[in-house]
Amino acid sequence: MLQLVRSYAEKLYFCRFNTATRKMENFVVSARKYRPITFDSVVGQGSITNTLKNAIRNNTLAQAFLFCGPRGVGKTTCARIMAKTINCLNPTETMEACNECESCRAFNNNASFNIYELDAASNNSVEDIRSLVEQVRIPPQIGQYKVYIIDEVHMLSAAAFNAFLKTLEEPPAYAKFILATTEKHKIIPTILSRCQIFDFKRITVDDIAKHLAYVASSEGVSAEPEALNIIAQKADGALRDALSIFDQMVSFSGKNITYKDVIENLNVLDYDYYFRIVDHILQGNTSDILLLLNDIISKGFEPQHFISGMGNHLRSLLVSKDPATLQLLEVSEQLKQRYMTQSQICPLPFLVKALEINNQCDIDYRSANNKRLHLEIALLKMCALCSTALAMPTAQVQPVQMPQNKPAQQPIQGGVSAPSTSSGTSSTTAQHAKVPEPVEGPTPAQKPQQPQPSPSVNPTASSGVSTPLTSSGTSSTTAQTVQPVVRPRGAASSISVSKAMQQAEQKAEEKEETWDTPFTQEQLTSAWADFVNRYKNISPSFAVALGKYTPKLGPKFEIHFSVDNLLFEQDTEGVTALKHHLKSNLHNNQFELKPELMERPAEIEAYTDKDKFEKMVEERPYLRTLQTELKLEGDL
Repeated sequence: MLQLVRSYAEKLYFCRFNTATRKMENFVVSARKYRPITFDSVVGQGSITNTLKNAIRNNTLAQAFLFCGPRGVGKTTCARIMAKTINCLNPTETMEACNECESCRAFNNNASFNIYELDAASNNSVEDIRSLVEQVRIPPQIGQYKVYIIDEVHMLSAAAFNAFLKTLEEPPAYAKFILATTEKHKIIPTILSRCQIFDFKRITVDDIAKHLAYVASSEGVSAEPEALNIIAQKADGALRDALSIFDQMVSFSGKNITYKDVIENLNVLDYDYYFRIVDHILQGNTSDILLLLNDIISKGFEPQHFISGMGNHLRSLLVSKDPATLQLLEVSEQLKQRYMTQSQICPLPFLVKALEINNQCDIDYRSANNKRLHLEIALLKMCALCSTALAMPTAQVQPVQMPQNKPAQQPIQGGVSAPSTSSGTSSTTAQHAKVPEPVEGPTPAQKPQQPQPSPSVNPTASSGVSTPLTSSGTSSTTAQTVQPVVRPRGAASSISVSKAMQQAEQKAEEKEETWDTPFTQEQLTSAWADFVNRYKNISPSFAVALGKYTPKLGPKFEIHFSVDNLLFEQDTEGVTALKHHLKSNLHNNQFELKPELMERPAEIEAYTDKDKFEKMVEERPYLRTLQTELKLEGDL
């Protein structure tokens, strides 16, 4: 009786154990359960599947194919589908397998004798290839072709490749070879030349997210679109990896996958942090930036991971500014709208400069001793950059008015008074506005300062020339105004602005009347030295070339000066600036620059040791005495 009870208990235990085991064995990972079985169900490789279907339809199949590309993009899957389709006895009009004939049923049950799969990672010797070659001699029993799928073919040894060459080039008519690899560069050229090569691309984030949504609906799992998008991005173009992460998230959160659960389980930094960081940068809140960065680091995120994410966020903002490039964003529609909203308040020069700062921070991060400080400095640079851009949207120069007590530099000739404009200023001087340059101390060539007139007295009355007064009682010839120079955002430096001002002044000077005020050699030397001193910061080489020799005043206002070479004439900006400076300080625009090339005395170069010694004797005669007394001849 006891033995009967014990036997019954053992049977009951093993029955329960087998039932639990069967329940565990019934689970199949999504990557295998939802593996494509037709060409149309392959995700993200439409061009390749269409080419293979056309080759099957037109009966133009090559003897060997090479499927190469990154992991998880469908290389082995397409090889199996192709092997199944070409052996199907009743293919459909779209060149898909019927799944009903004897060959298709054998393939679905893994019992087909026409399809052989070889893992080259573990079968990479010459003996394995020889065994394969022996099998090729046997024709198929069912169907038209025998298909050999060699996965990870780059793992074959050099001897195995050589043993495979002849069969691969001239196989029987019924034999087809499909080679798959993730490292195409490791395959010898003689193998590549015998195959039709198909390069599989990484699957896009949108395609992976759509496929995950299909799998979720098939499994009865509710998933937020943002959560699936994060999984697709984390997969890095591999659908198999995406399905593995999806199974992991189902195990973590059950039948409801949320965005919060995904970023928590996958250790992904939330998009919201980057949006908040950019908002603080635009507002100039440096303290909030540092606090938010501290919150990110305290949650266990690596600073370099944040740098990479910040670069992607700035890039997304940049492409969101133009609707034409908005399609480059691989995010959900809701997130696209958020990027577009924030990009509208970000100036384009700020985004470009911020990307440059972030990229340099990423490059120098590994070599930085204080990595956190390195990252904080980069963020503060972006903050200071944006604060400057918002504070000065356009650089403008305010109108500058000439002092009333300074006489007009353009005299009125012919005794004709300049007509007054509607604003009370002289139309002659209003057209030719000039920017006064600061002069330290009195200029030798400056005209005598006239006494400041009273508001009711015309300052030019003593010269016999009547000039209409403005409504304020001042002379219309002295009311000279400079038009504002507008510098667009992102324009060149202050040197370019001064260059533009000089060009504008040069055009205005072309319309001025003749200035022929005499000047002395001392005035020329002083003005010349002043220009050299000021131009050192703009073009040091040009200033040094002019300051090396003193200019000389010749007849008819000719200015003769010496230079070591005439290359300075190529610096048109410097020559224009020199002429403008001399005209303004000497009150004369009739001078003419006469550069002269300085001739250097020809030096006798010593080529041999004897020549060198003779040159030394000229400077030190006692060397000859030393040579004579010591009787030194040798090579000398």
